[in-house]
Amino acid sequence: MNPNSNRRRLRAAWNTTAALLILGVLLFPVYWMLNTALQPGSSVAATEWFPSSPSLENFGTAISSQGGSLLTSFVVALGAVAVCLALAAPAAYGLAQFGLRGGRGIVFTTLITQMVPGIVIANALYSAYAELGLINSYLGLILADASLGLPFAIVLLRAFMVSIPGEVVEAAMVDGANRFTAFVRIVLPVSRNALITAGLFTFLFAWSDFMFALTLNTTDDVKPITLGIYQFVGAHVSDWGAVMATAVLSAVPAAILLVVAQKYVSAGITGGSIK
Repeated sequence: MNPNSNRRRLRAAWNTTAALLILGVLLFPVYWMLNTALQPGSSVAATEWFPSSPSLENFGTAISSQGGSLLTSFVVALGAVAVCLALAAPAAYGLAQFGLRGGRGIVFTTLITQMVPGIVIANALYSAYAELGLINSYLGLILADASLGLPFAIVLLRAFMVSIPGEVVEAAMVDGANRFTAFVRIVLPVSRNALITAGLFTFLFAWSDFMFALTLNTTDDVKPITLGIYQFVGAHVSDWGAVMATAVLSAVPAAILLVVAQKYVSAGITGGSIK
């Protein structure tokens, strides 16, 4: 047998084993979270490695106490996606196709804004929101969370829209469409993958936001799931099964979206690199 073939097989076996070990380490916290959630009434020290008598009791407790927070997170995250894409799509198209002076500088500045610490932005927004009456409101939290994904969405959509041939838009305008109609009927459908990718990441940013939820809310009128879990841990520090069940429920929507939109994300991220 060819020695080189044996080495390749051995190397492949070692690589597979190493990959499985790394994957196991990365997924172990997820398993332990689900394992604890399926064991009602167990403390952290008494949690078994495998649920001998799995129960959904903790999930019932989590839904009854945190169901409203989950719904709030859905409303805020979807609203943030709508606002973010409504602003990012035309901004990216203008930077990509209109040849604006200083366009590269604008894109670079947009990237720099993501380096500003969240607490700095949250404190500045609190002062402005207090004057505008947006504290403890859905609109205020939606606008704040939309700002988390806006820079990324603009950069991603611009990279994709640069690759759209200008002749396509010009042909639509020759047929009678104005600039806005061509943008809506031609550019946006062509940029579907990039829009889905930008929307997905904006949803994840808004869904996992804690800083704005904590800073811009002083009551429980608008309480996203991240803030709900934070308060739930303090109130149920001895009932980790219910806490872990809440964490599992909060992770399910993001996991489903990532699985469903996987092919669009792959195409959206790589599409802008091909012209």
